[in-house]
Amino acid sequence: MSVLAFAQQPQVKVNVINVCTPSADEQKELTSALAKVPGKLSFASDYEVARGHSTLDQSTAIPGMQPLPAGATSSADWVRVRREFPSAAPFTNAQYSFSVDSKNMMETLVLRVREPKDLMQISIEDSASAVASPAAMLSTNTPVSRIKLERFGKPSVVLARCSGADGPATDQTPMSTFFRPLLPS
Repeated sequence: MSVLAFAQQPQVKVNVINVCTPSADEQKELTSALAKVPGKLSFASDYEVARGHSTLDQSTAIPGMQPLPAGATSSADWVRVRREFPSAAPFTNAQYSFSVDSKNMMETLVLRVREPKDLMQISIEDSASAVASPAAMLSTNTPVSRIKLERFGKPSVVLARCSGADGPATDQTPMSTFFRPLLPS
């Protein structure tokens, strides 16, 4: 009889960057990247849909999420839709995900660039913590809460809505154009 010993998995640390006031150059990059997103999306016939239910416990580390207390668990339901763009479009695909747990609902749209020179992808998300149902969240044009540009060979550019809950409030009035709802009214 042989006994297999599994090596302890190394701990992975992930830093989530939330920038309340990006530099003027980063604001220009955000403006330029968002200007490339077409107002009306036209998709190819290829698509993918996935859905699931995920359970978290104290040992699960999620970037940006506070660790759960010992013995506590949390769960979320989610759906993800990936659509392909036609070959002439500047993006290869769009991935939309929606998740809901006992406290929050979150929507994320990721657009992947077809020919990444500097910019690789744009991620835009919004969230709500006081929505009665997923249907109510999906029927509401919620303002953007976080934008992230992933760049090739450079650090990401991030803009996040900052509430001031963890420190002094930040005046984000100059950033208001970035936090408008993703879809026109």
